[in-house]
Amino acid sequence: MEGGNGNEVEREEDDSVSDILQDRFRLSAISIAENEAKKNGVEISEPITSCIADLALNYTEQLAKELEAFAQHAGRKSVNMEDVILSAHRNEHLTALLRSFCNDLKEKEPQSERKRRKTSKKEDKATTSGKPNKAKRSLEKDR
Repeated sequence: MEGGNGNEVEREEDDSVSDILQDRFRLSAISIAENEAKKNGVEISEPITSCIADLALNYTEQLAKELEAFAQHAGRKSVNMEDVILSAHRNEHLTALLRSFCNDLKEKEPQSERKRRKTSKKEDKATTSGKPNKAKRSLEKDR
């Protein structure tokens, strides 16, 4: 029975963290909306800012679900930049901006050496046994 209580406490902690993050997200969205309105010399009512915050949160939650689905479909456990670009496929302008941003990041990234291909156990045995395998022998013949 104690194991069940532990899971329940964990779930309550997760819910509380989720609530805190949602509240912070809403406050940030409201702050952004108010600052943009002020910058553009427009007044914005409190119900409208709340609505904008809720829409932004709902959009973000839906986006997270889509990104997770794209990564799973590709057989990965984590989301990558291509998933993010794919999620913007309905908005050509946003897709172009994301691709440009991605290319800029790649240019700034230091060029690393290509990852070495892992050798199979058969290849390891063939190279350590001293006997060349068939593929090696045929390559040596061609030389």
